[in-house]
Amino acid sequence: MSSGSHAGRPKSWVAVVIIAIGFVVGGIALCVGPNWPMFWGGAGIIVLGGIVAFAVDIMSDVIVDDPRH
Repeated sequence: MSSGSHAGRPKSWVAVVIIAIGFVVGGIALCVGPNWPMFWGGAGIIVLGGIVAFAVDIMSDVIVDDPRH
């Protein structure tokens, strides 16, 4: 059995939360109008989250377990 954790680092979760906020803002913008400036603001937040994810090396949180038989 693997002892690794798939939880990720707190810095990585900050990036994920930023991206999720961007999706929520964009989704709300589409539902209330559509409100295109708000939608593109949400898209900008998602891009910012992607930059943060790249900066904190979010992909290094991936843990590959041994195959289960």
